[in-house]
Amino acid sequence: QLGGYAEPIGRLAAGIAALDVFAALAEVAVRYDYVRPKLNDGPAIAIRDGRHPVVERTLGPGAYVPNDLQLDKNDARIIPAGGRRRRTRGTIRGGVTAPVPVALVRGRPARSEPLPRGDKPPWLRVRAPGGPGYLRIARLTRDLALNTVCREASCPNVGECWQHGTATFLILGNVCTRSCGYCNVAHGAPGAADPGEPARLAEAVAALGLRYVVVTSVDRDDLPDGGAAAFAETIQAIRRRVAACRVEVLIPDFSGRDRDLERVLDAGPDVLNHNLETVERLYRTARPGGRYRQALRLLDHARRHRPSTPTKSGVMVGLGETRGELLAALADLRAAGCGILTIGQYLRPSAAHLPVARYYHPDEFARLKEHALGLGFRHVESGPLVRSSYHAHEQAEAFDRRAAEPRRRPAPA
Repeated sequence: QLGGYAEPIGRLAAGIAALDVFAALAEVAVRYDYVRPKLNDGPAIAIRDGRHPVVERTLGPGAYVPNDLQLDKNDARIIPAGGRRRRTRGTIRGGVTAPVPVALVRGRPARSEPLPRGDKPPWLRVRAPGGPGYLRIARLTRDLALNTVCREASCPNVGECWQHGTATFLILGNVCTRSCGYCNVAHGAPGAADPGEPARLAEAVAALGLRYVVVTSVDRDDLPDGGAAAFAETIQAIRRRVAACRVEVLIPDFSGRDRDLERVLDAGPDVLNHNLETVERLYRTARPGGRYRQALRLLDHARRHRPSTPTKSGVMVGLGETRGELLAALADLRAAGCGILTIGQYLRPSAAHLPVARYYHPDEFARLKEHALGLGFRHVESGPLVRSSYHAHEQAEAFDRRAAEPRRRPAPA
């Protein structure tokens, strides 16, 4: 009955008997690909935040480790490979960490906070996806082996958008190298980039008769350029296939490399989007692979490098931010030259994701929109179900219409 599990279970039992449970767990982790095989001195077990077991790996030159894990290396509770355990105020420092075999949800361990019981507020209810338009896009993306963020991130608007013939395409695979606490895209080690993907995506745009398309990607910290070349090639492929189609790109941070950002901008997108996501204080827990100031710097550099390309960003609410922190984040985005803003409610995808601190009422979203317009944003989409790509073509058209209007006075906070 045990099959392939017999050997690792035997090793685990032997390790426990020898009081070396950590080395035994590491052996099982490597055996079942929860981590890649050891590179130098081999794995050892650690506990992060007193709850989640992780595996330490000693890395060779040029070895790849997801960014979010690298950033945690100073906090992880580490048991050094081949060494005795040392504790300093409850923490053992050093090493780089990655998950060991625990129950995973899309590449993430479940959190201690249970999913809430009961119904969500009525303003968050949406119709189940279906209809001929939805089925047509579902069939086309499947036939062309394309991914959409609509499905991978469990967007609540997928039924509405697909029914109206719009979708946000996800390039470079559907496995992300980072593990943001709010995102439902699977986390892990992605496969190789597909060189034929830009042409297939352009074919889908033509088949759907789209005049506005949004292209985004998973984070690919394993690629030297973070995927910038794939974005540029996709923009160019769409231009060749459907010259009249406007292209919006929702890009990762490229780990702060200006040359990669510039490569995307030089391909000529109509709108460049990079989401700030949350307030600065929550970045470490919500977006450990990113940096708040780096996101702002990206937007600022984009508008300076290519002033004719509008920049756009999005913020989620309900993660535990204060009103003051949220208004400060909006002001920071405006100071970075961001012209289009989206504000939406965070919805917890699973027990492996951050809990919802509270649900904002639609009236609060209306007040946030008024405040943001007063700061000088040219267009603001603010509502419980708003996502960065929701009605993206309408957002861009509204931005164009407002671009020539005089600026409004700042609204009171």
